[in-house]
Amino acid sequence: MQKRSSVFRNVQGLTLAAMMAAMSVMIGIFCKNFLNFGNGLFRITFENIPIIFSGIVFGPIVGGMVGVGSDLISYLLSNQIYPPNLIVTLGACSIGVVSGLVSRFAVRKRGTLQIVFSAGLAHVIGSMTIKTFGLYQFYGIAVLLRIPLYLAISTLEICILCWLFRRKSIQRMIESR
Repeated sequence: MQKRSSVFRNVQGLTLAAMMAAMSVMIGIFCKNFLNFGNGLFRITFENIPIIFSGIVFGPIVGGMVGVGSDLISYLLSNQIYPPNLIVTLGACSIGVVSGLVSRFAVRKRGTLQIVFSAGLAHVIGSMTIKTFGLYQFYGIAVLLRIPLYLAISTLEICILCWLFRRKSIQRMIESR
């Protein structure tokens, strides 16, 4: 009986997960500093792409860890005026966990359907529900205006993820695991 290798026992997998966290941090810092409108209420960002990618490729635990790590590190390196919000960090964690759970247990066949359901549900739960709830204490009812913005962002992220997973280099990397 062959045992599945954990990402923590595989240097290539651990390195790729760290690179996904670093990519999310860099995208997050750029967006928090330059594409931020309404003092943090509205922000055009694609920092969830590496988190969702990690959840789909490595599973829910690594996806959640990439989400938490990238959210906390990007907060520390950005010039945000508000204190760290652990509910928002929980939302980032849930994006990785939900995308990993959906891809592992609900839609197991790799392809566009898996990406759409994994990323879509991750955004609904993480970005549109948990993060919105976490930001409510700072912005009040105006935070509900984020939901249409995240519908557009999640649609773009899903298209980018579908394009990424169709790349032969990404497919080879996934198959080599």
